[in-house]
Amino acid sequence: MHFESSNLTASVAERLRSLRMAAGLSLEALATASGVSRSMISAIERAEVNATAVVLDRLASALDLSLTQLLDASAGTEVADADAVPAGPVLRKAAQAVWRDPGSGYERRTLSPSSPAMSLRLVEVSFPGKARVAYESAGKGEAISQQIWMLGGSMVVILNGERHELHAGDCLAMRVDQPIIFHNPQAQAARYLVAQA
Repeated sequence: MHFESSNLTASVAERLRSLRMAAGLSLEALATASGVSRSMISAIERAEVNATAVVLDRLASALDLSLTQLLDASAGTEVADADAVPAGPVLRKAAQAVWRDPGSGYERRTLSPSSPAMSLRLVEVSFPGKARVAYESAGKGEAISQQIWMLGGSMVVILNGERHELHAGDCLAMRVDQPIIFHNPQAQAARYLVAQA
């Protein structure tokens, strides 16, 4: 049994609250910095809503993080109890955290074991047909390099206005410190692997 969105909603709630408090920001200050309403931030921190990827990206950006840093920091052993996810170099499929964006329906599975010694993170994404997600905030934190390797289907990725059409087998290298749009123009789902360092 893998860890579904409901588990991650609670973990993201706790992570967001602790990051906001560590930054010394009130709910009002984070709302102003992110453009996300105070009531929405409060509901996210109480795990009452599963926020969309776009909303989480805005909040992460206001905290000088990328969306990946916000979600991955809440994945793995923080989501499960200690017995369910043993420490070590292997993260079994049953213990991999899965998050589903309620806005677009895209599903993100964290493949890499949590290890401070490893900077490489692998994520598998299933992106529904005709879905589109636009990240305008483009994480203000440290620049993260990532590569997208298409496993199946097609995607259009627009980086700061530059369009890239990707098909099975194609690989796109990019930085996530710029506006990015992900769009699946086909009716069938697309699958891709994201490698981040």
